[in-house]
Amino acid sequence: MPLLERLEEFLQAKQAEYTHSVHRTAYTAREVASAEHLPPAEVAKTVVVHTDIGYVMLVVPANKLVDFQEVRQELGFKQLRMATEHELSKLFPDCELGAMPPMGPLYMLPVYLDAAMADEHLIAFNGGTHRDVIHMPTSEFRRLSRPVVVPLTRAEAAHG
Repeated sequence: MPLLERLEEFLQAKQAEYTHSVHRTAYTAREVASAEHLPPAEVAKTVVVHTDIGYVMLVVPANKLVDFQEVRQELGFKQLRMATEHELSKLFPDCELGAMPPMGPLYMLPVYLDAAMADEHLIAFNGGTHRDVIHMPTSEFRRLSRPVVVPLTRAEAAHG
């Protein structure tokens, strides 16, 4: 079953408040923000990393960069590295590469949400493709994914 279908079934089963939109193909979170006419602070970038405890999802705003030193220190990990494309294809076989949604419960992965994003009213994220986007109140995202909220980012990201 395609991820979008599974994701929408999950959201409906949890009686989640959300909308789904489709836009032109966009590969980066900043491109998604532009295509969706949203502020980059509301568009989530899902960064999958391998740590001492296995794979985890880091959810950060499109306009920020993950601060790996901060993450390592904040979460107490000794090891921390980005997942490779090969690992991502194995972890998310039902998604286009780089378009996985930050819904850890669908993949049995812990989710860490950047503190800068936790206070945003809305959040938007890829729905398994580079065209599908799910929009929902951030409070709803937090209810569904049960993230640990911690500082994960540093200054604004360069375009891309």
